[in-house]
Amino acid sequence: MSMPTTTYTARPITPQALKELRTTDDAGRPAVPFTDTEGGAPLRCCLRHSRPGERIALVSYAPLRRWASETGATPGPYDEQGPVFVHAEDCPGPAGTALPFTNTHRTLRRYSAQGHILGGRLVGEPEAFDQALTEAFDDPAVALVHVRAVEYGCFLYEVRRG
Repeated sequence: MSMPTTTYTARPITPQALKELRTTDDAGRPAVPFTDTEGGAPLRCCLRHSRPGERIALVSYAPLRRWASETGATPGPYDEQGPVFVHAEDCPGPAGTALPFTNTHRTLRRYSAQGHILGGRLVGEPEAFDQALTEAFDDPAVALVHVRAVEYGCFLYEVRRG
């Protein structure tokens, strides 16, 4: 008998948060749009890599802080902010439901409902992502998972329980 497959959804930065970040980022600095001449920047608004010639901005983003403001969690010292790329203007968001940015090593960082880090896991192969997420959410204490780049530790997107 085969086990049911769970589908996980990558959550981009919300439209309201993007509107705010395009003006003033989570560090209180104004966004500074630029034309991406090379392409390849991981965009957190539409969960794809940028293309040459697109207008983007590198802004400071506090994903756990914004999640905590929705849920009432108190992450304390686990609250952090870091750099993310977004389109400088509105974009249509993600196209499709496939988990993005799985083509290289990524870290899955697990968080409790209080916003505390419960651990992490390095995922090396794209086909291992679903299994790693299943294992993370098999722990009832896990409320959400952040997918992060190994190279710089940057936040890529979140996956929530349910």
